[in-house]
Amino acid sequence: MREELEQLKTSHERLRLLYQVSNVIHSTLDSQEALQLIVSEAVRVMRASSGSLVLINPTTNILEIHAAQNLSSAARKLKLRVGEGITGWVAQSGRPARVGDVTQDKRYVSVRRDVRSELAVPLDVQGEVRGVINVDSDRAEAFSADDQELLQELAIQAAKVIHHTWLYEQLRLKVMLFESLASVSRTINSTLNLDEALRAITREACELMRARMCSLMLLDESRAWLDLRASFGAGKAYIHKPRLSADESLIGVVVRRKKPLQVANVQADTRYQNIELARRESLVSLLSVPLVFAGQSIGALSVYTARPYSFSNEEIKILSALAELSAIAIEKARLYERVVDVEEQLRQNEKLSALGLLAAEVAHEIRNPLTVMKLLYHSLDLKFEAKDPRTKDAQIIEAKIEHLNKIVEQILDFARTTEPKFAPVNLNDLVDELSLLVRHKLSNQRIKLVRDLQPDLPPVAGDAPQLEQAFLNLILNAAEAMAEGGTLTIKTATQAPAQVVVIFKDTGGGMSREQQKRAFKTVLATTKAKGTGLGLAIVGRVVETHHGQIQIRSRPGRGTTMRITLPAAAI
Repeated sequence: MREELEQLKTSHERLRLLYQVSNVIHSTLDSQEALQLIVSEAVRVMRASSGSLVLINPTTNILEIHAAQNLSSAARKLKLRVGEGITGWVAQSGRPARVGDVTQDKRYVSVRRDVRSELAVPLDVQGEVRGVINVDSDRAEAFSADDQELLQELAIQAAKVIHHTWLYEQLRLKVMLFESLASVSRTINSTLNLDEALRAITREACELMRARMCSLMLLDESRAWLDLRASFGAGKAYIHKPRLSADESLIGVVVRRKKPLQVANVQADTRYQNIELARRESLVSLLSVPLVFAGQSIGALSVYTARPYSFSNEEIKILSALAELSAIAIEKARLYERVVDVEEQLRQNEKLSALGLLAAEVAHEIRNPLTVMKLLYHSLDLKFEAKDPRTKDAQIIEAKIEHLNKIVEQILDFARTTEPKFAPVNLNDLVDELSLLVRHKLSNQRIKLVRDLQPDLPPVAGDAPQLEQAFLNLILNAAEAMAEGGTLTIKTATQAPAQVVVIFKDTGGGMSREQQKRAFKTVLATTKAKGTGLGLAIVGRVVETHHGQIQIRSRPGRGTTMRITLPAAAI
């Protein structure tokens, strides 16, 4: 009767313990509190001398104590590998171990001198052994089959705690990473300078992944080499290391396969080309992800830690998402640089065209007085005696006049080669292309561009490059007139009979009557206070050669409207 009563009391105590543990698990987010309760209650109920809960470090494969009862500081620091000691054997085999006399078991690794018996059971989390709970006693044969069953029940509860903790940590990490990712995307897309964008990417990636160092490598034009274009946290040795072969390097594998790659320790991996450098720079674990734009790899983004680390799937996804945003930012910056180059090229073409126009005007102005000089010279009929030195002078004057005349004719012939080559031109498309070209310039000057384009606009008969140059001049002149910002409106429409109208309207400082009068006149008579004054002269010449008309409506302080009328192309 007494034995049955003791069994009932023991059974009740164990049920109470399980109930208490279950309540704590569901009432706190503090995993350490729940795990410590499990260990301390197991030691109390089983009358053990000490106990511990160890988890397997997935990176090092070492058993680390996370909760303990009655263990000294030295014992808490003990680290066993999976397979080492009774605890390691349980972690490796996934089976419980109940040892009545540890001195007779070869697997035992001494933690306390007085230990005689040990009970250890595996922690199974979602079908995978992730740790061990063990208790030990100074008494031999201290643990029964019922104790083992209870400890296994407690292990199930501990596994739930660990699983919930990991879920919570993953969710917390995911939220933190996505918040950082949003911040990063704003940072790297706020600059149009390629080098600044690359530096921002490496800096933000390093902070986002809490890494020791981050590097960004891009393929060169031959796609055979990877060049280090930016880094954060790198030393001089890493910055000045040789370029990597895209075919033979570890990072090259990432670029070619377009898949992430992580290495547990680059200092011990023979595939890594700079092992000594990694040791000097304290680089250990590596995660490298490809930079892919429009289905094509353009480089790789890599982060290094200063200690062994296993990157989670969530971290790999986050860095890959950052790499995707970075590839877009890189191509955006490259595109902007190309746009700037094209704009500069157009400006150079404008200067060359202006010089040609200026040369033609100068030649034309010279030819008129030169023709008069030539006629007057011949009308003088200067004849001197053979021995008179003036005979030679007259011959030289005649020769030089002819020489000047030939030079003038050559300049005029060259100028005539700029006559337009007519073909159907869609002015809406022309305006769209120019809008793309100048959008950053206008944005930087706080100028709002408004396009009011007639959808079914008929084509005009014209030379597209010359019309583009004329329109660009009008846009840039309008921008110059709105130094403090404003609105530029470009409108296209049809006008009877068979004409197309393009209007450029700005909200700038306007033009005086004198400026309007001379706007499209000869470049030699410009009234422009700043610059060469060639832009509007070129516009006037282009419109004239296209058999069109241009009109100005402007008042000082109230903006300027340029109205160009061109004949529609015959269909």
